[in-house]
Amino acid sequence: MRTNIKLLSFLLITLAIACSKKESINISGSTTVLKVVAVAAEKYKLEHPEVNLIINAGGSGVGINQLGKQNIEIGMASRNITDKEIAQYPEVDFVTHSIGKDAVVPVVSSEVFDAGVQALTLEQIGQIYRGKITNWSVLGGPDKDILVIDKERARGTRHVFMKAVLGDKEADAPGADLVLGANNEEQTAIVQSDAAIGMLSNAWLNKDVKGLSIILEDSTIIAPSLANIINGSFPITRDLYLITNGAPTGAAKNFIDFMLSKKGQQMVEEAGYVKVIQ
Repeated sequence: MRTNIKLLSFLLITLAIACSKKESINISGSTTVLKVVAVAAEKYKLEHPEVNLIINAGGSGVGINQLGKQNIEIGMASRNITDKEIAQYPEVDFVTHSIGKDAVVPVVSSEVFDAGVQALTLEQIGQIYRGKITNWSVLGGPDKDILVIDKERARGTRHVFMKAVLGDKEADAPGADLVLGANNEEQTAIVQSDAAIGMLSNAWLNKDVKGLSIILEDSTIIAPSLANIINGSFPITRDLYLITNGAPTGAAKNFIDFMLSKKGQQMVEEAGYVKVIQ
């Protein structure tokens, strides 16, 4: 009996030592990037059981600030790092690794889209967020008050969208009725409304959340299609980044290399984004 107890104790200690030797990678930030990183992490762990991946969302700003405070090894961002953020953390060497490309799409409830509002100019969208246009009938749609959905200021999607429609990535949106965070929260709110407008990654469109085409100054209409994201003609596009403090090493480097491998880039495509490695 004592022998069995000693053997069990030995096995438990051995297991504890083995677990303690696992290398951990803490990853945090953009929910847009999270969509593909979470899937990739599960497959990566199957091939690398010795690595423990800890992944949290919160938005691009959260990921960049957590990396700046050196609380994580990899930040996720769906926008560029700002000069202000770089100045805030002078001891950190922010290095970006693009793992995919995406579009930020103005989206509306399917009822609005089906009623005829399928393309707008950036100026018209800006007027909605400024609170100057408040009813869909002004734009040829139904006689319904517009439910304007904004995102939290830390979100990369908001930075890119506001830069395009209001000229300033940190612009106020006095016309907004609702401020949400993650993509899934906004997607749900738009589905539940019959008069909403918001901003989402192209990968989050579905039959109930319709992406608007953009009318350019020469009257050309550009749809938010993968083809137009690839050729760069859709006017609100961006890179999706993993960010490290200096050149990555160890397990962090291996995971980023995995994301840029043929297998990782296939997962980028399956998530609805555009791969950067052809």
